[in-house]
Amino acid sequence: MNSVPGRRTRILAATTAAVGLLLVAGCSSGNGGGKSSAKGVPLVKAGQLTTCTHLPYPPFQSEIDGKVQGFDVSLIDLVAGDLGVKQTIVDTPFENFKTGAFLNSGQCDLAAAGMTITEERKKNVDFSDPYFDATQAVLVDKKSGINSLADVKSKGKKLGAQAQTTGEEYATKQGFDPISFESSDAVLNGLRTGQVQAVVIDYPVVQGWLKDKANADAFKVVDNLNTGEQYGFTVKKGNTKLLAAINKAIKEAKADGTYKKLYEKWIGPYSAAAASPSAS
Repeated sequence: MNSVPGRRTRILAATTAAVGLLLVAGCSSGNGGGKSSAKGVPLVKAGQLTTCTHLPYPPFQSEIDGKVQGFDVSLIDLVAGDLGVKQTIVDTPFENFKTGAFLNSGQCDLAAAGMTITEERKKNVDFSDPYFDATQAVLVDKKSGINSLADVKSKGKKLGAQAQTTGEEYATKQGFDPISFESSDAVLNGLRTGQVQAVVIDYPVVQGWLKDKANADAFKVVDNLNTGEQYGFTVKKGNTKLLAAINKAIKEAKADGTYKKLYEKWIGPYSAAAASPSAS
């Protein structure tokens, strides 16, 4: 999931208003404001690890049965557990992840949003070690006659992508002017309702969406674009202690089998390659 700075986009879904405190992966045990720490790691609120995200983005984070859950949520729960606190999740506009605005203002300790590591973003935030290798999928309506990304253009079909993401950036670099949607759910709904006939979107999102038989009956993946993307969690620049705690949790989860279990629960079949990302 990622960014195209300064590009005009046509947002078809409602833009996320203000910052909404959402449900949690467990209730916060702290009740005070102000800075605190857990095991020497500074926290913006006592007794909790506050995570900024952008909802919904299944299978990484989305609201299920009144609770925010997903692969990212589960991994950060491991960090919170190591620190002896609970994770609290704040839903924020995705464009703020590029600038680190909510980290710098002290509203969140870290950001977890299926976010691709890029050199541009590294100017504003510090990334954890990569925790996930990502590819982009081209998903189409089976009735569209589209069998590749090239077909979208040659057959005069409409292409959609999520605004401010690497999927949108990739499509733009390929000469498309994709219709922009505010969230991954809005992208898929745009495909479902015929606003577009094809979308470029992160493959893990497609994997989860196609588990629904009705979706699988009507839509198909025609291209898998290996863009070399890796996801990372972010912290405010210079927050080395929290960064070390995140990297430690990722490393230990891969070593003891927890990562594999979470991957299979939220994403799908696991292979050794899935655990291969090295430090960025």
